[in-house]
Amino acid sequence: MTDAATLERVAADEAAQLAWGATLGALLCGQPGGPPGLARAGGLVFLNGDLGAGKTTLVRGLLRGLGHQGPVRSPTYTLVESFELPHALVHHLDLYRIADADELEYLGIRDLLDGASLVLVEWPERGAGVLPAPDLSVRIEQHDGGRKLCFTPAAAWRAALSARLPQAPTPAADR
Repeated sequence: MTDAATLERVAADEAAQLAWGATLGALLCGQPGGPPGLARAGGLVFLNGDLGAGKTTLVRGLLRGLGHQGPVRSPTYTLVESFELPHALVHHLDLYRIADADELEYLGIRDLLDGASLVLVEWPERGAGVLPAPDLSVRIEQHDGGRKLCFTPAAAWRAALSARLPQAPTPAADR
């Protein structure tokens, strides 16, 4: 059963997952001529899902939608990858390999959560007790050969996300 605040959407394939990432990036960071992004004062997004669910694919779409041209790899071994983009500074963390949440201090988590950056965290449960509550949680599940994306915003983002999250990802030509 899904929480009443959770918004469910479907990505039929990898292309749709990338498109959802770009749509999410526009909602969080804004686009020229559009409404301001929800994360204009920084934001923390938890990405939950099994191995291979498509968490990094969603991040890849988000970064490409914000103008990043280079590769986007899972930071499983580097733990943190940062991207300085025209509309945002985005930090992508993968906590899968950390043994203790206190290791986040060595990663400079306080600096990353500076109130100006968008911080995307894969495997956030590994940072329990150190990470603050997220502004948005995205759970990705297998669904009919594709993926189901479950967006659960914190109260401060709930009304805006509910009003602005489309039923289908925004086509690339519209961005």
